[in-house]
Amino acid sequence: MKVIIPVAGIGSKLRPHTHTQPKALVPVAGKPILSHIVDNLIEAGMTEFIFIVGYLGDKVEAYIRSTHPSIKSTFIIQEPREGTGQAVWLAKEHVGPNEELVIALGDTIFDVNLREVLQLPTSALGVKRVDDPRNFGVAEVDEDGFITHLIEKPAIPKSNLALVGLYKIREGQALMDALEEIISRNHRSYNEFQLTDAIDIMIRKGSRIRTFPVENWYDCGNKESLLETNAVLLQKYAQPTDRHDFQNTIIIPPVSIAPNCKISNSIIGPQVSIGENTIVNYSILSDSIIGSYSQLENAVLHQSVIGSDASLHGLSQSLNLGDNTEIDFG
Repeated sequence: MKVIIPVAGIGSKLRPHTHTQPKALVPVAGKPILSHIVDNLIEAGMTEFIFIVGYLGDKVEAYIRSTHPSIKSTFIIQEPREGTGQAVWLAKEHVGPNEELVIALGDTIFDVNLREVLQLPTSALGVKRVDDPRNFGVAEVDEDGFITHLIEKPAIPKSNLALVGLYKIREGQALMDALEEIISRNHRSYNEFQLTDAIDIMIRKGSRIRTFPVENWYDCGNKESLLETNAVLLQKYAQPTDRHDFQNTIIIPPVSIAPNCKISNSIIGPQVSIGENTIVNYSILSDSIIGSYSQLENAVLHQSVIGSDASLHGLSQSLNLGDNTEIDFG
């Protein structure tokens, strides 16, 4: 069984951070988005990975080779980028006739028991019920839980089961044949070749594909969802804070503070991730992500994302206030 992870997107909604690094390497809860995904798959027993890269793909390759040297990894360039269907199709030469596949989108972290998913006897797609499924691929199912139809971003949904971007495909070659069909016919949805359309062809040709529930999934596609994911994952996985001993500093858990940070005269937390070798002095940080090798002085930050190698020097006030006074710095 091989894993295919498309990570070719430019991450325009996470700019300016994605001007200098791919979206998959933006940090959340102490490590890059992609590392959360790969680590979970390795823990479930996966060892062979195919990464579909594009924008700043050399950085993805360098990161994976340096941090996960034990896995067998292949990197394929997607250029031009014409959808998730085309991205997966580019791996066709690496998929054997009877090979099974796991496909995981490279900007989405899943809360699911992957070992149980891999043991399912049929192909299966991760789904979650949502209030408004019009912005998702949608699965229509029969009474036994098998999918009867898939449609990408329907204007009038007949189901509220949204595809979350995690796929276990038993018939890898059948999927590649279906992708070949939509690409050769130039069959596009929303101007892209969609994985949803290819899997729907498989179903029409007789493949039995069911759904499995995903408790939560975290799409890190913009600043707000990135910070929300950071908060949720810190609540679940953050280490105890008693191992930190910073000068004149209060730590309010949950936080993730990487090694070699110098923090003094500050309040850190809750829900703050700080990268390695960062200096923080006379600052108050909450609900924020701070990159590595950055320096913050006199900063008061909330709901903020600061990149690596950044420098922020805020204002320092000295006040002498009398009775019955109100000041609002906005």
